[in-house]
This record gives sequence, C-alpha cells and structure tokens, in this order.
Amino acid sequence: MPRSARIAPQEQVYHLLTRGNNRQDVFAGEKDYQKYLEILSRYKERYAFKLYHYVLMTNHVHLILETVERGGTLADIMKGINLSYAQYYKTKYGHIGHFWQDRYKSILVSKDEYLLACGSYVELNPVRARLCEDPKDYKWSSYPVYAYGKKDRLLDEHPIYQELSTEEKERRKAYREFVKGMLLSRDSMQGEMVGRIIYGNETFLERMKALLGVEGRVRARGRPKRQEKDEK
Repeated sequence: MPRSARIAPQEQVYHLLTRGNNRQDVFAGEKDYQKYLEILSRYKERYAFKLYHYVLMTNHVHLILETVERGGTLADIMKGINLSYAQYYKTKYGHIGHFWQDRYKSILVSKDEYLLACGSYVELNPVRARLCEDPKDYKWSSYPVYAYGKKDRLLDEHPIYQELSTEEKERRKAYREFVKGMLLSRDSMQGEMVGRIIYGNETFLERMKALLGVEGRVRARGRPKRQEKDEK
C-alpha cells in the first residue's frame, strides 16, 4: 500500500509519533531517556521550534510541536532528532539494522481546544499502556509541568493552556480536571488519533483540506474493517 502524502506546511502545530522498528524498545535505561531529551533540546535550539507536549514510552515517542516562520522545517527537525538518537543508541548498544520504524507519523492540529485535547492524549499514553493509573506517576512526560508546575526549560506553554485561568494555581487545577475528564469520560482517549492526518475544528479541517488537497483521515483500501474495540 503506498504511503500517504507528507503534509508539513510551516507555522503549524503537529502531533508526531516515532516508533521503534518492529515495535522494538528504543530506551533501555534512564540515561537513554535523558539523552533523547538532550538531543531534543539541541535541535530545538538549532531549529527554533516550540515544544508543547511530549511523552517518551519504551518503544515510541510522542511530540507536539509548532514550526515557526524562520525556523527549521518539520522534515529537518525530525531527521535531526531521529538520526542523532539512532546513532547514539547504535553506538552504545551495538544495535545493527533499522532503528526507527519507517518514517515518523505527523498529524496537523488546530491551535485551540483540540491542541489541549491532543496534549492530554499524549500525556495519557502511560495510562493507556497500563504503566500507571495516574499520568502524574510517569516520569518521562510533560504532564507534571502543566498539572503541577514542574520546571522544564524544554517546554513552551501554549496559549490555550494559559487561557484556562489567569491564576497559575487555578490553571494547573483546571488542566488536571481537563485530563481527568478525558481519562474517565473518553476512556483515556483510546483510538482518538487512529488514521488521522488532521485534528481540529471544522473550520480548520476544511481550510487544511482545501489547502493541501487531503482528507482529515487516511482511508484504508478494500472492504472496510470492523472497528476495533480500542479505536473509539
């Protein structure tokens, strides 16, 4: 089946997923997670993108970032991060062969409440994977920054989060309640991003579809498959 077209206009927000080849682990120990964040910081400085949310899982990585007018392209950003980390891992562990599975997956995200929802989707990954019951208990995530005020120079707080309240304490509380709502009422957002290439309000969807000539979801060929239980 041919690959879906890469869409990456500048000055847009993206939800990005990079997975280990054949779903193999890409982090073997704590120093590997730390190294990935160091590399992420280095390329953030080089290409001047804004990083809003992230989670580092055992065999994959989720990022939500925004490219800027005079910064690097999405392709340059992801190529730099993925190549640098793969080289580090291969050298350290003697890994041979493909490290990342195919290319990264990207989803355009509208800069409104959908960005907040997408951030909670990313930060609820450890809960969906049953690594913890509360996202605050997972170390390699942006959740503690938004929910509890943990300092992380790597992150840029996006304006949608800042609009939750003018008071910092209340803003954190509102974010915790928002994510809790996604956890309970939306089943941890299970299957929320399946097949998507655009995630946003109707106006954003129509504008991006017209601009890029694509649908909001990738349509599978052949007879439609019955929806899986976890693709809600």
